Amino acid sequence: MSKVAVIAKITALPGMRQEVVSVLSEVVAATRDEPGTLLYALNVDKAEEDVIWFYELYTDEAALAAHGGSEAMKAAGGKLRDKAAGRPELHLLELVEGTGLPA
Repeated sequence: MSKVAVIAKITALPGMRQEVVSVLSEVVAATRDEPGTLLYALNVDKAEEDVIWFYELYTDEAALAAHGGSEAMKAAGGKLRDKAAGRPELHLLELVEGTGLPA
């Protein structure tokens, strides 16, 4: 089975990036207890002030689905309604190879 990678772009409402990052940091903490989540990296864009990026890596589709349906994700969705400029833009990928990634 191939590992599943996700690149997610979240755009905060103007001036709300730090509030969005705070909410998303709670999700990052929750992923530490998700057995199929191999990598979950929160990044802020250096060129676009309101843009937040995630790089995610899962053992398989089931792990991605478990993450997406987690209580942490459900809670974050509610907290972001008045802080984010819409739903995340998701790009699903299949990992081919890389350096420095979990085995």
